[in-house]
Amino acid sequence: MNDHTNYFKVNKATWNEKVKVHSQSGMYNMDAFLAGETTLMPYELKALRDVSGKSLLHLQCHFGQDTLSWSRMGAKCVGVDLSDEGIKLAKKLNTELDLDAEFVCCNVLDTSEHISQTFDIVFTSYGVIGWLPDLKPWAKMIAERLKSGGTFYIVEFHPIIWMFDYVDGTPKMKYHYNQKEVIYEEYEGTYADMSSKMVSKEYGWNHGLSEVVNALIEAGLTIEYLNEYDESPYNVFPDLIKQDNGMYILKDQLFPMLFEIKARKK
Repeated sequence: MNDHTNYFKVNKATWNEKVKVHSQSGMYNMDAFLAGETTLMPYELKALRDVSGKSLLHLQCHFGQDTLSWSRMGAKCVGVDLSDEGIKLAKKLNTELDLDAEFVCCNVLDTSEHISQTFDIVFTSYGVIGWLPDLKPWAKMIAERLKSGGTFYIVEFHPIIWMFDYVDGTPKMKYHYNQKEVIYEEYEGTYADMSSKMVSKEYGWNHGLSEVVNALIEAGLTIEYLNEYDESPYNVFPDLIKQDNGMYILKDQLFPMLFEIKARKK
């Protein structure tokens, strides 16, 4: 089945529900954000440094907290997301904070059909590529939206993490590292609030590191670095242990939890 329309439709409905729950959750801490706290993590800040005066495209931006955090730092931002509820809230927050970000509701793979400008930076983070069946059109779109000399940066959960099924709270290794078939999960709650009564219905795909790197190279980008880390900034997996630096690690750490890639368009 190459037509993924129904998968995207189901995911969109789930993300529309997630927006309502997440925006009121402790994890997204809306009060602190509105009071001026950044939602950006050390990896992103270290990788992109001074974004003042730069144009930045944020892919799969949810309801825009990270986009608006970059905007507060002086970047001219555009955020893209599949969820119309997410984009509606992002626009509301942008107005409330008196910022100048723009937001576009579309499937990330269709970004070039909705946005024609090119950017100094294309940015995406945490739990994004697993919603995409094929990374080649994703990487091609990134290259299209980057200016010559522009930077692409992704920080994402490590592919090994997605080999496990977490639905019943006990991780079980179930899926192939490079699984081509779609993975369907249905469960009560959401990562930001597992006590929520919302039902998450999700279609996703696993992508190994070689697939990510090769898609970007094939699209014409030059990889500057690929790093892997044994920690997560978010407490979104079972039995994580919080460290003194605020990051979380696994109880029995046998594999990385994050990877980051920085690439450049020639």
